[in-house]
Amino acid sequence: MFTTLISAAELAAHLGDSGYIVFDCRFDLTNTEAGRRAYGESHISGAHYLHLDEHLAGPKSGTNGRHPLPDQARFCAMLADLGMRDGMQAVAYDASGGYYAARLWWMLRWSGHDACAVLDGGWDGWRNANYPVDSRTPNPSRGSFTCKTQPLAVDVQFIQKHLGSTSELVIDARSPDRFRGENETLDPVGGHIPGAKNRFFKDNLTADGRFKPAAELRADFSDLIGSISSGNVIHQCGSGVTACHNLLAMEIAGLTGSRPYPGSWSEWCSDPVRPIAR
Repeated sequence: MFTTLISAAELAAHLGDSGYIVFDCRFDLTNTEAGRRAYGESHISGAHYLHLDEHLAGPKSGTNGRHPLPDQARFCAMLADLGMRDGMQAVAYDASGGYYAARLWWMLRWSGHDACAVLDGGWDGWRNANYPVDSRTPNPSRGSFTCKTQPLAVDVQFIQKHLGSTSELVIDARSPDRFRGENETLDPVGGHIPGAKNRFFKDNLTADGRFKPAAELRADFSDLIGSISSGNVIHQCGSGVTACHNLLAMEIAGLTGSRPYPGSWSEWCSDPVRPIAR
């Protein structure tokens, strides 16, 4: 069972295996149909497409962030419609270093399914290795996916309650300039949650788009969190997506049990009463 990463070679060895299911999570925040178009042109053979806004997020209220979590029962039913079954090995990939795929990876864990992994190197790594691709949309037989909610996330009330805490640490996955409150183009207010530390999610990757070795990630995150237990680390970003990339990196490093704040900065800054640091 793969629970964090799977290599292209390992996935290729199981392609078409009835115990495996592959999800294409390619997406572009500035062109939201780009991923679907790319999937239609070519994708890993047998993969199903999941759209960030339509399948991996729920309705926006204006105060719950840009990518609030969807209704969990509907999410699980959607996966079952695509052929997902309890115990299957799920594999997620994208063309962005794994940060959209990591959102699905975490959502499956949130729904009680641990047999899920991100394809290390993603779409580019798969293509560069000349593994099978096609443009056909698979016709799945209905699966049976049991939704078992896990307490793996925190909400805005939790963050507010623990502001200034020495036992909980918030890690912000956004770029350093956005963390500082500069060059903010996605959210109406720039800045960060007071007390948060910054770990740009792209720092988890090597130059070829694969995750850094576990020992290197462990050293990086250990320096960042200091004496804080990994189970007391909270991940956030702009809308709860790249936060999952840092969470995955910590799991790869063996620093287990950290949790995301799905509402993230886009929810936090929607209420002018909440404090902001810059």
